[in-house]
Amino acid sequence: MTDHSAPAATRDRPVRRRGALTFLRDVVVIIVIALMVSFLVKTFLVRSFYIPSGSMENTLQINDRILVDEMTPRFTGYQRGDVVVFRDPGGWLPVTSGADPRPWPVAAADWVLSLVGLSAPDSDDHLIKRVIGLPGDHVVCCNALGQVTVNGVPVDESAFVKLQPGETAPEVVPFDVTVPADSLWVLGDNRDRSRDSRYNQNQPGKGFVPMDNVVGRAFVITWPFGRFGLIDFHHGVFAGIPESAGAGTSP
Repeated sequence: MTDHSAPAATRDRPVRRRGALTFLRDVVVIIVIALMVSFLVKTFLVRSFYIPSGSMENTLQINDRILVDEMTPRFTGYQRGDVVVFRDPGGWLPVTSGADPRPWPVAAADWVLSLVGLSAPDSDDHLIKRVIGLPGDHVVCCNALGQVTVNGVPVDESAFVKLQPGETAPEVVPFDVTVPADSLWVLGDNRDRSRDSRYNQNQPGKGFVPMDNVVGRAFVITWPFGRFGLIDFHHGVFAGIPESAGAGTSP
């Protein structure tokens, strides 16, 4: 038999508790779905990185935040002029101890945020450079004018290569290479401050970046807000270069 003498507030308490639990459950479900979507986007579509060095100045500045398109190049391949992020092919980056100097709660939180693309703690383990040579390209430095040539055609890099004070051209670092299949030849825009393909010809990979090491193509600066905008690939600079027998990439 129901006790109708119980106060209304007492009878309403279980109802309010069930309502609060339902609300909490819905919030948790929304958060989990959002995290899953973010994880999938980060894994298959877009990743965030920050720029740890000045090797791509003035195109990219130290501590710029960028987004990297992982999906499109899988279908279209890469083009000369693309700015790409890639894992160290071996010997390009200095050896580190691997110990994280940050307090473990900070490192753990950063790791969790990285799972959904809100942080980029592995940026220091990656490099970012501009694609100069595609598979099959014959890339040479330099002609009599100090220009890089690709398949015999000189490339006017003045639109993106940074010159140091007093320079009319970057320091010449000779190379004469043919890019192997499924690889890239990459150089930094800050040519005299970039440890790129030129300086890694003595490594096992001979300075080439295997396509399997490429994360994707950087396409936009997201931070600082004053620098927000698309990254210029300067594809027009390479428009007159003939395709080599092995040009193109396998999506």
